[in-house]
Amino acid sequence: MVGRYIDLIFFSALCLAFPVQSQTPNYDETKVGEYVLPDPLIDNNGRQVTTKIQWLETRRPEILDLFKEHVYGKFPGAPDDIQFKVTTVDKTALNGKATRKEITVVFSSVQGAPSMDILLYLPNQTTKPVPVFIGLNYFGNHSIHSDPNIRLSTRWMRENDAYKIVDNKATEGSRGAHKHRWPVETLLANGYGVATAYYGDLEPDHETGWQDGVRNKLQAELQISSTDWGAIGAWAWGLSRIQDYLETDNQVNANQVVITGHSRLAKAALWSAANDTRFAVVISNDAGEGGTSLARRNYGETIASITNTFPYWFHPRYATYSDEVENLPIDQHMLLALISPRPLYIASAQDDRWADPKGEYLSLLNAAPVYRLFEKNKLPPEKLPIINLPIFGDVGYHIRDGGHDITFKDWTHFIKFSDIHLKEK
Repeated sequence: MVGRYIDLIFFSALCLAFPVQSQTPNYDETKVGEYVLPDPLIDNNGRQVTTKIQWLETRRPEILDLFKEHVYGKFPGAPDDIQFKVTTVDKTALNGKATRKEITVVFSSVQGAPSMDILLYLPNQTTKPVPVFIGLNYFGNHSIHSDPNIRLSTRWMRENDAYKIVDNKATEGSRGAHKHRWPVETLLANGYGVATAYYGDLEPDHETGWQDGVRNKLQAELQISSTDWGAIGAWAWGLSRIQDYLETDNQVNANQVVITGHSRLAKAALWSAANDTRFAVVISNDAGEGGTSLARRNYGETIASITNTFPYWFHPRYATYSDEVENLPIDQHMLLALISPRPLYIASAQDDRWADPKGEYLSLLNAAPVYRLFEKNKLPPEKLPIINLPIFGDVGYHIRDGGHDITFKDWTHFIKFSDIHLKEK
């Protein structure tokens, strides 16, 4: 696939010159420059990958290892002595529409071990195990709904006057603060459960947060150093632990779990799904740099800017590519390729230039050859779709009007895409 990224009609994995990135964002397409994308279907020995077996046994493990070494760090398994403690069950939640459960996941039997609290809503209008959407939240489980019976998080949180976070703690005024991002009743009405946990349970989102998170407190149990992975890795690891719990709940169809996330938590969802193939459908919303957009595109947020602001999110080696992105042995289209052949949906926003919607779409297009290897041919066209016109296929995509957020409009497309792949089949 050779050509120049001059417009959205002709795309390519091969270009000739390397742009220099900086922390000052570029929003001029004429200054993006040209670049070379590594081919996901050429292995480390230069051999062309032409079969599913080659991909699964050779190339996929190679790419996964490259992301561990250069971007996110290692991805440990579950602790041997992980415990799930169901603390509350209400079968008449939300005016009888749902069963609400709260589960504390204790990551070790050692005294004072770190833990994570899961909030789970399941629809009451069905008698069989249900598919579940899972994702991490930004301001505590109590923030996704106004339900007064959700336990109020006591963890550290970023100060936020609008969401009533005072002295880095949630208050009663924080209830339902992010409910616009979590259409719980709509998901329940469509036959889906909802499972979430506060990402700060795993690691507080600040530069020294690792000291109070799983990267520090589980080094012995996971046999991994705190510097062997970043915060995104810790958050991604926590999503897999939610899946661990769901596999123990007989009201959940654990083979039909949809993993999703927005922004930095979309990065975590993608990395979790790349490592954990138990997730049936993968959905990313506005993941941007370090998630879905191409690192080599000098547009919006870059490696230089993200690692300057949030160095602790990544493996330390990632920052070394700030001035030499052309030497990075992978790019984000290869992360998306690791999801194949599972259904993957990417969402962008027109005004979210920082996340580079064009770069997100290019990433999806350049992952397509791996999907074709698995006879997945319902793929997006080369031309960027019309605003607010979603594409549903083996891989899905939409770009909506508006800015960096996850909206009800986004969720309606996510539900339809999941219906196609989980219910209609």
